[in-house]
Amino acid sequence: QVQLAESGGGLVQAGGSLRLSCAASGRTISTYAMGWFRQAPGKEREFVGVINWTGGRTYYAASVKGRFTISRDNAKNTVYLQMNSLKPEDTAVYYCAADTTGRITTTLVEYDYWGQGTQVTVSS
Repeated sequence: QVQLAESGGGLVQAGGSLRLSCAASGRTISTYAMGWFRQAPGKEREFVGVINWTGGRTYYAASVKGRFTISRDNAKNTVYLQMNSLKPEDTAVYYCAADTTGRITTTLVEYDYWGQGTQVTVSS
């Protein structure tokens, strides 16, 4: 079993930045693809971005491309989501998730493990 714990959320003004962390425990995630998703109040959980197991390939939702960057440190068993130029519409609970196949995927059901989420609120 893998436990994922997100941190780094908070309140930030529009145009600001935050860096979220996703720390894994229980098992190494070095061979897993790691995704980030978000869920705003009253909306479905949506894909934000994903990084493959090597860290050499990433893919982002159109809404965040160019503003968000995913990276990973397999030695620390941790994945990061750097969020710049934040907008009020980025307000949501952000979740990290692990896909044990290691493949890039945007599909929520393909992910095997999920964290509890961290709240990000962007004020206008």
